Amino acid sequence: MIQLIINKKSVLVAAGSSVATAVYESDAQSFRQSVSGEPRFPLCGMGICFECRVTINGAEHQRSCQILAEDGMKIETK
Repeated sequence: MIQLIINKKSVLVAAGSSVATAVYESDAQSFRQSVSGEPRFPLCGMGICFECRVTINGAEHQRSCQILAEDGMKIETK
């Protein structure tokens, strides 16, 4: 297991999990918001739809379905 910080809360996930999996397992209400404020969630799971974008270690607009979770990552959803 590895530990990540998602929206300032500690989350444990299995090593080898994607960041998207970690966000699903957290209590995050969504991955991001549309320009009109609607909650958005991954659709494709393979990096084409860009709906899974989150901020990882301060870098915005990262496709969470394409990035493996690493111990100590700080993730923010919007």
